[in-house]
Amino acid sequence: MSHPYLTAALPGIGGRIRVVPEDFQVEEMPLYLPCGEGEHLYIKVAKRLLSTPDLIRRLSSVLGVKVQGIGSAGLKDARAVTTQMLSLHGVTAERAAGIKIDEQVLSVEILGRHRNRLRPGHHAGNRFRLVIRDLEDHAHRTVPLVLQILQERGVPNYFGPQRQGRRGDNYQVGAELLADEARRRKMSRAKRMWYLNSLQSHLFNQILARRVDRLDRVFAGDWAMKTENGACFPVENAEQEQPRADRFEISPTGILFGSRVSWADGEPGIIEREVVSENGATPEGLTEAAKACGFRGERRPLRAKLDQVEWALDGNVLTLGFPLPPGAYATNVLRELMKTPE
Repeated sequence: MSHPYLTAALPGIGGRIRVVPEDFQVEEMPLYLPCGEGEHLYIKVAKRLLSTPDLIRRLSSVLGVKVQGIGSAGLKDARAVTTQMLSLHGVTAERAAGIKIDEQVLSVEILGRHRNRLRPGHHAGNRFRLVIRDLEDHAHRTVPLVLQILQERGVPNYFGPQRQGRRGDNYQVGAELLADEARRRKMSRAKRMWYLNSLQSHLFNQILARRVDRLDRVFAGDWAMKTENGACFPVENAEQEQPRADRFEISPTGILFGSRVSWADGEPGIIEREVVSENGATPEGLTEAAKACGFRGERRPLRAKLDQVEWALDGNVLTLGFPLPPGAYATNVLRELMKTPE
């Protein structure tokens, strides 16, 4: 499904990405560094054409540690050159230093020991360096205009299509699982949650699509998220709160349904309920199903902050660098620039 663009009034620059893995580079930014003592050894790994799950399975085999004993803060793309931190339970620095370096595992740096396992979301975001090749001739005019809008208003915070699998229908399985307790019991929790998260992201993307042209506006009934700490609060006086949104101190959010998360009221609430209804469900039904499945849900900002942007054009090749907060997809920046069929 193709979602509407924030910068729809501007033409796409076209082009090709990932011509070589080095065209898509990702460096995870740590939220904290190891304290120096504990059962978990933290390492930083640079890899090429290797997904995070495949890296973890390789390290499990080489080091003789269970997969569950290896922690990561996030999943990194296989078709790229990426750097991320991992935690290894019960592994010595000497054993980790013996990890073989090859064309996929490019480097391993020992960071130190820590008391806790590295868990999903325990990072400060990712820094990207991306290359788009074979651009349209107007790119030199269009790129600065698109980037200016994204920096002023924010990047639409759509979930990427990889959540929906190759056939694009993982959300349908998630919807079926909500009503089929017997089928849920046959699945591992990890697999069950993958499909349910796919349904959450599918509904969120539809909510965002209806607000994308107003993703920087807050309305009475919204749940707004503070940029500095992720705390949410209900918007009662939109006129009073809008200057904070203009300064990117807060952003409107959409729901990732669950047993404990609050639904919006007012116009934002109408949009959320309409999207859910069009998908054959109700807020009350989703909340009850989430209780049975054991997940709380959360609110997700409709936009991601884009700053510290560096870019350069060399003929018809664009090199682009920027950081994004946790959970935000660099492909949302690329799609606003390129506007190629999805």
